[in-house]
Amino acid sequence: MNSCDVHFHGAALRALPSGALHWPDQALLVVSDLHLGKSARLSAIGGAQLPPYETRETLLRLESDLEATGARQVICLGDSFDCREVADCLPEEDLLWIARLQAGRAWVWIEGNHDPGPVGLGGTHRAELQIEALCFRHIATSGAQGEVSGHYHPKARILARGRSLSRPCFLLDAARLILPAYGTYTGGLFSDSPTLTRLMAPEARAILTGQRALMLPMPQGPRAQIRQA
Repeated sequence: MNSCDVHFHGAALRALPSGALHWPDQALLVVSDLHLGKSARLSAIGGAQLPPYETRETLLRLESDLEATGARQVICLGDSFDCREVADCLPEEDLLWIARLQAGRAWVWIEGNHDPGPVGLGGTHRAELQIEALCFRHIATSGAQGEVSGHYHPKARILARGRSLSRPCFLLDAARLILPAYGTYTGGLFSDSPTLTRLMAPEARAILTGQRALMLPMPQGPRAQIRQA
């Protein structure tokens, strides 16, 4: 699966190339910022026109990760839907797909800033969730320890063979782990942004997503780039 092993507050975790986080000992898969229904919302308000299949692409990737890991528990770390109303108007085919993924699994929807209230789907709805030493919530908090969150859609610049590319990434330091956005067409915030450099410790690491998950120092300088051979 080309994952990257992460030992975080006593938990042996795996950062997957897709942007999901796997905790094998808990049979748990964690994803953040699916933003299901984004193209439908933008179309309804006359915004940027995105390909209309972003929800299905995201669900297909999630289904693949669930099958590959055998996860029996799922935590969605907030902003699972692009807005509260979207969950009520997804096509029936997509709603049935979500129901199939939930079947036989303990499923937790963490509240996000785009979908702050419970939605009319199965599963449990929580503001945050504690499992052993880890606390799962949508937005990172000051002074937290053992925190797993999302919200910022972090990404890093890569300099490879003279070309500058960007990749969604996990961010990790001794206190917190921030997941990349799992959804298709979700954009992101570069790791050298003041918001993220203030939040993460100087020794923080970035785990790049893509064909394989790769851990490198977190780029933190102005327009910082990771040099890739």
